[in-house]
Amino acid sequence: MTFFLQALSSGLALGTVYALLALGFVIIYRATDVLSFSQPALMVFGAYWTVYFATVIGWNFWVALVLAAVIGAAVGWLVERVLLRPLVGRPPFSAVMVTIGLDIVLRVITDDLLGISQRTVGDPFGLQVVNWGGVTIPRSNIATVLGAILVISLLLVFYRTTKFGLAMRAAAFDQEAAMAQGIPVGRMYGLAWALAGSMAAIAGTFISMGNSSLSRSTWVFALRALPVIVLGGLDSIRGAIVGGLLIGVIERMVGAYQPGTAPWLGAGFEQVVPYIVMVIVLLVKPYGLFGTREVTRV
Repeated sequence: MTFFLQALSSGLALGTVYALLALGFVIIYRATDVLSFSQPALMVFGAYWTVYFATVIGWNFWVALVLAAVIGAAVGWLVERVLLRPLVGRPPFSAVMVTIGLDIVLRVITDDLLGISQRTVGDPFGLQVVNWGGVTIPRSNIATVLGAILVISLLLVFYRTTKFGLAMRAAAFDQEAAMAQGIPVGRMYGLAWALAGSMAAIAGTFISMGNSSLSRSTWVFALRALPVIVLGGLDSIRGAIVGGLLIGVIERMVGAYQPGTAPWLGAGFEQVVPYIVMVIVLLVKPYGLFGTREVTRV
């Protein structure tokens, strides 16, 4: 039972990070109908600034994290304003290709900033643990879960109660109707990218805490958010949260039990599990658990 709870706690921490990354994908897709492939690079680029402010300059970790989120938001807004807004009215494929190119450019820049060595993010918890009922839980995991819950809660409050949040929902639902009501849809696009950039920076910081570190290969982690949004639904915020938690728990459970029960599957099989889940979901429910089903009349 202790082994199960250990894997469950680790899976929940991983799942909340997946949820943050998936929310970035979903927010951009809901606003612009474009699946952004630049989220991995935005994640590492934003997390780098946490490293810089916390370890190079020596500022408080939480101050560094907030500043990194602000920089991530600024970069996201700038990307939409300079690169993507001129493509409004063009085929969505054009914008998708731009996000792929942006991912490559940002990763080259970030790789140069990081260098060849791994970087610690300077989190205040390090390897400290909490023993709860025989279950050893790293404090960094607790901070990750609580921090992600706080960010997601603030996002939901923003969406449901603020003027800008309601405007973003209206623009995502029907752009032409929103423009007819005087909503500046272009600004909503920029705000969506800003939110996605800030959450990517926070997620990148969280996955680099504790036993982990930030390196040139960290961007691969964000690709596992793609199965999350397929499972939950491309346009569903609720789906991103539920899908993130499910994928995180499943991945950690497989990592805990597979070596002893099915060693013939090989080491690191848990890293493949999210994509196996994605394929199964696509075969059974192409629109995900909570995605909007599109109906085409012929």
